Amino acid sequence: MESVDFDTARALLDWQIELGADECIGNEPVDRYALPDRLTKPKQPEEKPHLTRGPVRMAERDPVAEAQDAAQSATTLEELRAAMEAFDLCELKRGARNMVFSDGIAGAPVMIIGEAPGRDEDRTGQPFVGAAGQLLDKMFAAIDMGRTRADAPIYITNTLPWRPPHNRDPKPEEIAMMKPFLQRHIELADPAVLVVMGNWACQALLSKRGITRLRGEWTVAVDKPALPMCHPAYLLRNPAAKREAWADLLNLKAALDKSKDVSR
Repeated sequence: MESVDFDTARALLDWQIELGADECIGNEPVDRYALPDRLTKPKQPEEKPHLTRGPVRMAERDPVAEAQDAAQSATTLEELRAAMEAFDLCELKRGARNMVFSDGIAGAPVMIIGEAPGRDEDRTGQPFVGAAGQLLDKMFAAIDMGRTRADAPIYITNTLPWRPPHNRDPKPEEIAMMKPFLQRHIELADPAVLVVMGNWACQALLSKRGITRLRGEWTVAVDKPALPMCHPAYLLRNPAAKREAWADLLNLKAALDKSKDVSR
């Protein structure tokens, strides 16, 4: 096979990304629907016997249990961010440049839950800053909302805070491990409604996938009204779906306007 130099390989990769390729195909099938409640790391080998004591077995660490403890110990968003930055059991952290925590205005009535950071998000440490983020801003500007609008703000985070290698799909154990942090994030931000964007956000919060079937139908997640919507990256690949996304945005705006009328 003819070798390809670095510049040519990079150009080919960028071309594939522009065409919409966002994941690699593995050799073995993976059950993406399986989401374990608890995880355990492989058993550690026993320590060699000390001269003055018998063998000591190292304690096994349960990533989900430790994540739950760390998340629940946080009483503010700042404490939650610090707890996530200190959490060292997720392998994604080792390959990421930055942790992506949130953007927008905390306490906003709408909290958007995305999937996982991409290349641009990993570089800047902020969610939704690439092409999908630009479309997201345009979508919410169309209903007079935005991440920097004090009068009608939104608040944004992701299911996972670190970028999966090569933008691959999140693994079930990664979602399970970071879910306690996401749930606590929602509790502390305390939005009026959630917008659950994309299959992996739906998997984490609703234990369901099939966004084209779920979108537009109100449900409940973490005791909050939740509206599944197609991810902006999907809309960039499938422009015809923008009509349905517009209907979902109008649905969201109507629900927010109704809640304002009730509270008056």
